Amino acid sequence: MSHGHPAHPATAEARPSPGSRGWTALVLLCLAQFVLIVDITVVQVALPSIGGDLALDREALTWVVTTYTLCFGGLMVLGGRLADALGARRTLLAGLILFTLASLACGLAPNGTVLIAGRAVQGVGAALLSPSALAIITTAFHGPLRNRALGVWAAIGGTGAAVGVLLGGVLTAGPGWEWGFFVNVPIGLLVFLVLPSVVRADGRPPVRQRVDVPGALVVTAATALLIYGLVNAGDAGWSAAGTFLPLIASVILYAVFVAVERGVKAPLMRAETLARRPVISGTFVMLIATGLMLALFFVSSFYLQQVLGFSALKTGLTFLPVAIAITAGAHLGGHLIGKIGGRPVAVAAFLLTAAGAALMTRISPESSAYATLLPGFVLAAFGIGPAFVTATTTTMANVPPAEAGVASGVINTFHELGGSIGVAVVSTVAAASLAPGAAGVGGFTAALTVCAVTAAAAAVVALGLVPAGKPSGSFVGHGHGHGGH
Repeated sequence: MSHGHPAHPATAEARPSPGSRGWTALVLLCLAQFVLIVDITVVQVALPSIGGDLALDREALTWVVTTYTLCFGGLMVLGGRLADALGARRTLLAGLILFTLASLACGLAPNGTVLIAGRAVQGVGAALLSPSALAIITTAFHGPLRNRALGVWAAIGGTGAAVGVLLGGVLTAGPGWEWGFFVNVPIGLLVFLVLPSVVRADGRPPVRQRVDVPGALVVTAATALLIYGLVNAGDAGWSAAGTFLPLIASVILYAVFVAVERGVKAPLMRAETLARRPVISGTFVMLIATGLMLALFFVSSFYLQQVLGFSALKTGLTFLPVAIAITAGAHLGGHLIGKIGGRPVAVAAFLLTAAGAALMTRISPESSAYATLLPGFVLAAFGIGPAFVTATTTTMANVPPAEAGVASGVINTFHELGGSIGVAVVSTVAAASLAPGAAGVGGFTAALTVCAVTAAAAAVVALGLVPAGKPSGSFVGHGHGHGGH
């Protein structure tokens, strides 16, 4: 799931001795990453139950999803930088403690405020943990073994997404939605206790490196205001002060971010890297693909449970073919990019997603989910899979090796932020159908139409933006395929 940025192998002391310790470390690190990915989708199925138990409205429920991905994405490059500056093992253990304690707080949350605050701290922990874990794997394994280790890491994305949706259904239907968070606590403790014995201490940090904390905070705040404005539009309308003021403030803060990055010695995202066409193309494809995926999960989860009366468990099981389709699409996409290049794969991926979302608009209060919603969702998911792989491979194959870490961090940042923005947009469009006791599916149909149009427009943009030709860089085939969430 190449999350975060592969830190430079400067922390050579963090190498576990090859052999059993190295593989034990890999298993533990993958387990930790798996939990981070599961936590993106585990709440999707539980949202109606959480809303009922804690008396949360549509806006609050949207924040339960977006706060985690917002903090995870907004601070991930900073997490990678801290791993370089302070040592990967130290940063990872700090992130793990934060994530585990926040998971406990989320499970015990008596109200929406505590739950959303807990999700924010979970996101901060994830942003420290994910890039550090990847840095340890990158420095601990060499040659063909590193490719195998990164392949295992990449596969976790797709599986984590599938398991998250299924686990969300099983736990919500069984002991309750709180267990979607409680289950992280024993796993976190296990990794925390065992990891220090298989990953060597960092040693002394290298020469003091500047870390661009202001840049990370500004870009996260800008995105939070953007999401706040989008979510608010659903209830208050686009002309309300609570909608347009945050949106204007968001644009100003993005401009401030660009200014900050130009002025600091060690910027979070270098303007030259961001201005490269492969990076622009990769971030665009990643942003739209993740936005569409989480948006479709969000709308479908509410439709199945609120309109068709599905239980959480039945909803989770219904989503299983969707998760399999994303993974299958990603595998096919990875195979095709090497043969025909990234551009045709990206265009076809978005066209498939558009067709799938368009098929999903046939839903009605009386229709069978298996006849209307599911075939379209599976088709859309099969299209989203290759888009993830295209975003990563075409970018990583076309940037200089010295910028690989930053480019990877940027792509992964947009992976999380895309999910936050996608959920905020459909939550607003579908507001009428998401209100408690709302009759009809007009809001859901409108949201699905927006997804179909967005995917079709993305196909047109990809035709001009994604670099032509087959990726030739040394990064292809490293298992960098985003299995998606």
